Amino acid sequence: MHKLSKSMLALGLLVCAGSAMAHQPGDMVLRVGAAMVDPQDDSSTLRVNGTSVDGTSVSVDNDTQLGLTFTYMLREHIGLEVLAATPFSHEVTAHGLGDDLKTAEVTHLPPTVSVQYYPMEAGAAFQPYVGVGVNYTLFFDEELTSDFKGAMGDGKIKLDNSFGAAFQLGVDYQLTDNLVVNAAVWKIGIDTTATIDLDSGAQIKTDVDIDPLVYMVGVGYKF
Repeated sequence: MHKLSKSMLALGLLVCAGSAMAHQPGDMVLRVGAAMVDPQDDSSTLRVNGTSVDGTSVSVDNDTQLGLTFTYMLREHIGLEVLAATPFSHEVTAHGLGDDLKTAEVTHLPPTVSVQYYPMEAGAAFQPYVGVGVNYTLFFDEELTSDFKGAMGDGKIKLDNSFGAAFQLGVDYQLTDNLVVNAAVWKIGIDTTATIDLDSGAQIKTDVDIDPLVYMVGVGYKF
């Protein structure tokens, strides 16, 4: 009788685990986690008053913030997702001007809207997906560093906002009817022009393809 009770309990747990239904039409999934923007950057040479300076470039470091996604399931296999986050802050470094020169700190928000495809059936706990969408990156709070001001003089820096395509791979694993764990990666096209206007009257410009990989790992709740 004791063995039978254990067997019935085990069977019940398996049934409960298998009954978690993932991503039905009309479901809403809120995911929260750590999101890292890892720039795969490339830049033009620096242009000083319109004249290119050979051997120069800039690079952008990475940053990790709180990431948030919200998905609404339009159909059984099709979802619409919005990606948001707390503001990312990056340090920009100029190369080729003697020693590397820490030039500026910039902050941005990269809201992204994607259409997602979930190939698995709704009853599968393991739900991989792919997505394609559009990104708008808003730059703000751009500031020249004290290192740059000491070497080049005071001034202001501005980065142009950016529209670009976004591609995504991700996976949910459903723990219960409502709780999932999630991992996702995006490749986002972010292209901008950075302009520095020095108090001396000189102007420095460069075109930067930031084009980051964005990684996010977290948990989600389905409504």
